[in-house]
Amino acid sequence: MTFNALKQAIYGLYLTNSFGLRLKRTSDPMEKKRLRLAYSLAQLKTLNITVHIENEEKLPLEGQYLIVVNHRSIIDPPIVEVVLKQTDIFGPWISKKELYNSFFFGLFVRHAGSILLDRQKSQMSGFFAEVKEAVKRGESIFIFPEGTRNKSEKSLTPFKEGSRIIALKNRLPILPLYIQTDADKALAKALDDKHLKQEIRVVVGDMIAYKDKTNLEENYKKIFDL
Repeated sequence: MTFNALKQAIYGLYLTNSFGLRLKRTSDPMEKKRLRLAYSLAQLKTLNITVHIENEEKLPLEGQYLIVVNHRSIIDPPIVEVVLKQTDIFGPWISKKELYNSFFFGLFVRHAGSILLDRQKSQMSGFFAEVKEAVKRGESIFIFPEGTRNKSEKSLTPFKEGSRIIALKNRLPILPLYIQTDADKALAKALDDKHLKQEIRVVVGDMIAYKDKTNLEENYKKIFDL
């Protein structure tokens, strides 16, 4: 680990936990959105990373959606928060059990607005009930349909079936976002060279109706020509 990487890790831990404490103190959705965005901007600024949005005109300014995003890096959630900066779209991220218990991310994840997905549980009824409650509150749902980070050279790994079920059960139109730049490689470069300026490109896709019976992965690939 380089000296810069160590400094970034320490500062990242400070940011994550200080914002986690602030998030713990509020239950107001728009305040949580503001804090999530402030955290994201601070985290990306220290990495010297900016976000460029393609097809920004396709972004709705309000409403409820299932936001589906490809996943390569731990900085993907902050990237998405910045993409939605000018909108009123807010809601919980679907998060893995490992993040809830993480020393680095745990406090933030538990209070930023998230729904725990524990695939080891035999019953998923509690998970879907929490999703339904969030939708009843007027919130959107954020998910990485690949289920885990893509560490391969492929542009995408297979989608889990749960994403489409969430959209169908809750009548949520699907808003697809594609992080075109390999954010994990960008993160590695940022940790290696603090002076390097980088831009991550995110493409906004056409909305997918929740009633659309086409396989979600196929739809996503077609929209982004993958």
